[in-house]
Amino acid sequence: MDKKHTIKYILWQVTFLLLFTVFTNFIAVSHASAKIVPMIFLSEYQKEMNIGEQDYLFAYSSDGRTPKFSSSDRKIATVDQYGKITAKKAGKCTITVKAFTTEVYCYLEVLKTQIKLDKSSVSIENNETIQLVTETSNNSIPTFRSNKKSVAIVDSEGNITGCKPGSAIITVKADGSEKNCTVTVKQPVIKLNRLYKSLYRCQRFQLNATVSSGIMPIWTSSKKSVATVDETGKVTAIKHGTAIITAKVDGISKKCEIVVKPPEIKLEQSSITLQAGDKMKIGMTISSGNAPVWTSSKEDVVAVDQLGNVYALETGTSTITVSEDGTKAKCKVYVITD
Repeated sequence: MDKKHTIKYILWQVTFLLLFTVFTNFIAVSHASAKIVPMIFLSEYQKEMNIGEQDYLFAYSSDGRTPKFSSSDRKIATVDQYGKITAKKAGKCTITVKAFTTEVYCYLEVLKTQIKLDKSSVSIENNETIQLVTETSNNSIPTFRSNKKSVAIVDSEGNITGCKPGSAIITVKADGSEKNCTVTVKQPVIKLNRLYKSLYRCQRFQLNATVSSGIMPIWTSSKKSVATVDETGKVTAIKHGTAIITAKVDGISKKCEIVVKPPEIKLEQSSITLQAGDKMKIGMTISSGNAPVWTSSKEDVVAVDQLGNVYALETGTSTITVSEDGTKAKCKVYVITD
């Protein structure tokens, strides 16, 4: 018996000894020759307890006998030889105290455990965690369970984490009682820093996505031959054309149109005349900034290198072509001799 119950027991004993002394003296005076039927005094005749709680029922018999305790339903509550009652589950039962032929009763009700939640519904994002705060009437430790772990999971502390958009029920249980919290995992909101971008071949561009759930999106290109995108959203132009870059998270997507433009090539001359053995650089501008490819239609008459230097070899005519990503410009070269 702990200190608290010991003090309670001593105080009860003192009180009832005083009452019993008065009572027995009264009986002795009034019925000196009569046979006295023992009486039993209880500390409580009606009692409420919570599941898992323990408390003492104190009893005193007028004839000094040690009373015996019993429970009408041990599934609801048990009682030991010292009157210590242990509440097992919600319900009603009777604690019987008996000494010789005398019986008295304490009517016991074990209360159903009440569960309080700080919220009955919650809305979160995928990968977001929020705690469901619980309180039980008997301070018992509750258990948590999710009916859809693919949507939301919950740990032993009530921390709920979103796994994918959808709805799940978190059930909190304690001593046979339960309470539910509905969890909605919202679809994310995706924002891109650009919805359209024009590039030239070989140019790169960083496409940034802001996702409300904080999850990195999956990036894809509709035409990898035109433009590619890596796992970070960096776009690389491959050739002229149009491609759609898509950022996708949990079934929600946002798109950016990428147009790879063909370059503009301008030559300073459309035709030139050279003496055999001469060399000349053809002036050229290209909007993409990429190095073009130079070719000669008659390499035995005119040769050209990849810097645009033209070499006149022998008498004749050749066409120099400058090409880049589908765009071409031409210059006719005439080679003469004196």
